[in-house]
Amino acid sequence: MSAKKDIRAYSLPELTEFLKAQGEASFRAKQIYEWLWKKSARSFDEMSNLSKTLRDKLNEAFEIRAVSIDDMQISNDRTIKCAMKLADGNVVESVLIPTETRMTACISSQVGCSLTCKFCATGKLKRLRNLNGDEIYDQVALVKNLAETRYQQALTNIVYMGMGEPLLNYQETLRSIDRITSPDGLGMSPQRITVSTAGIAKMIRKLGDDGVKFNLALSLHAANDKKRDIIMPINETNTLENLAEALNYFYDKTGTRVTFEYIVFRDFNDGLQDAKELADFCKKTTAKVNIIEYNPIGDGEFKQTTPERLEVFKNYLESRGIIVNVRRSRGKDIDAACGQLANKNKATTQVLK
Repeated sequence: MSAKKDIRAYSLPELTEFLKAQGEASFRAKQIYEWLWKKSARSFDEMSNLSKTLRDKLNEAFEIRAVSIDDMQISNDRTIKCAMKLADGNVVESVLIPTETRMTACISSQVGCSLTCKFCATGKLKRLRNLNGDEIYDQVALVKNLAETRYQQALTNIVYMGMGEPLLNYQETLRSIDRITSPDGLGMSPQRITVSTAGIAKMIRKLGDDGVKFNLALSLHAANDKKRDIIMPINETNTLENLAEALNYFYDKTGTRVTFEYIVFRDFNDGLQDAKELADFCKKTTAKVNIIEYNPIGDGEFKQTTPERLEVFKNYLESRGIIVNVRRSRGKDIDAACGQLANKNKATTQVLK
């Protein structure tokens, strides 16, 4: 890593002070800030409304530790999975998910993950480190550019559902969202952003205390503690009762209804009793449900449920007044679907045409 300072770690007032000390006009700070966060500049040479002298000063004192697309795969359904190379050489994965009505960026918050959920390929990796807010922001900026150049459509949604647990990287996750939603940044609405968590009760409460405006999703996958303990070890210290209390606290503070994500595994959590338990748990909170088909990760431990069992499961929830959506996975042929991100990209980048 270079000894130069990372300019994106500087606030606008700090950047203003630096420029004053260099004998530069203070308004230049806002111009630089706009280049960094609104235009997603990746080098000082791009900052065309700055003098060459100022650009040279910036190059001498700072660097932009930009994330780059190291590898890319394109699915038959147009989903694009990117291996994002960080400045220190680590790699995370981000996905562009196009549908008829949306262009969604699925982004990562950690290099690897520490939660070891049994059904998730990322959970089999070690957590090497948290991403900083700039690295999370860069993923969005790069995927946004892909949507515009590849499909001539604007990015509409962002989901923090890639590698890692966002609430174990709390400050940098919120910092990235601030840059993404700020008028001085990408200017996206927080209502277009969903942060997904495996369920850390105290951090869900903190989201409520901080009055966040984005959406929250809970990876539930079982509505009794015994089954959830088996597939998600985090449940041992964050029981369903504790989560329900935290989610109600979050709702009372923000007014935002939580979404439960529920992957259906054949003969594990897809029976009528499981549906009853899920409906009962939904009634303890203010929530809706996304049912997600399971995407195999190669170990054979879990299998997809049948269409017939899924339909019975869904119909029961709806009969109890639960709002239910069935989410069909995209990008399965390139290991880009839910739970499959594990840095398994091909060696050769597929160039977009």
